[in-house]
Amino acid sequence: MTAVLASIPSPHTNVLHLGPLVIHLYGVTLLVAILLCCWLTSRRWRALGGDPDLVVRVAVWGVAFGVVGARAYHDVTSWSTVPDPKWKGVFEVWEGGLGIWGGILFGVLAGIVVIHRAGLRAAPFMDAVAPGILLAQGIGRIGNWWNQELFGKPTSLPWGLRIDASHAAAYEPHRVFQPTFLYELIWDVVGAGVLIWIGKRFVIRAPGLFALYVVWYCFGRFFEELLRIDPSHHLWGLRLNAWVSLVCFLAGLIAFIRIQRNAPEGTPGGGTGGSVLRSRVRMPKLPRRTRKVPPPPRMDIPKGRVR
Repeated sequence: MTAVLASIPSPHTNVLHLGPLVIHLYGVTLLVAILLCCWLTSRRWRALGGDPDLVVRVAVWGVAFGVVGARAYHDVTSWSTVPDPKWKGVFEVWEGGLGIWGGILFGVLAGIVVIHRAGLRAAPFMDAVAPGILLAQGIGRIGNWWNQELFGKPTSLPWGLRIDASHAAAYEPHRVFQPTFLYELIWDVVGAGVLIWIGKRFVIRAPGLFALYVVWYCFGRFFEELLRIDPSHHLWGLRLNAWVSLVCFLAGLIAFIRIQRNAPEGTPGGGTGGSVLRSRVRMPKLPRRTRKVPPPPRMDIPKGRVR
């Protein structure tokens, strides 16, 4: 039993061959993560009285721009790891290399545009999607396991991740490393449950739950960065993404406090009841029309004598 728990095995391949088709399991993992996010968000959005079709529209544009932003962030911050030739390697998403910071930024901006074009407020939708995004990020980390990438420092822990020699040549003679993908998977899935519980247990003014998502993710990501050993730029002894995590953590915490403090008095969490999904654009007031009441029918008295 001890030998079985000595390490977590890594897959021997990250592709699946079905005849002439080559399926990259990293991409399949991301697809599953996106579908789970859409499923959870649709349930939460429908509970707010929203149209589930909007979730699909936001997902289409958000994912498209999210992939562009995630790959762009990775290429800019980790240019040395981009496969050669560079002009081709910058587009090889299936080989791994997506910076979550750029993906979330571009995806959220695209989603906000879609929501505003639908005439709705973005803040309630951001709260509805927050647990789904965190769940998707956790599931997506399984893709790092398929690719045997972004692991942590060498370890002798029984749950260490065993990496093939072809992926760990730079770290000879070590073969077992910290399974950072597993740590983030657990942290994100637990965080999604915590956000759902907070949303049900407390009155949170939107988009406060999204701010808490940023706080939760960045707190865990900071410590994960302390374990990772993949190539990265360093500033004052810390990895670049550790600094990004710290800055975003503080920004999310400040945003949450300000959002809740600015809640109007007399409304739960600053909500607006049944109009929570409507846009803040006010319709012009039309002049009130006074209705003319017709006079009552007149009773004519005959001119002859009344007998």
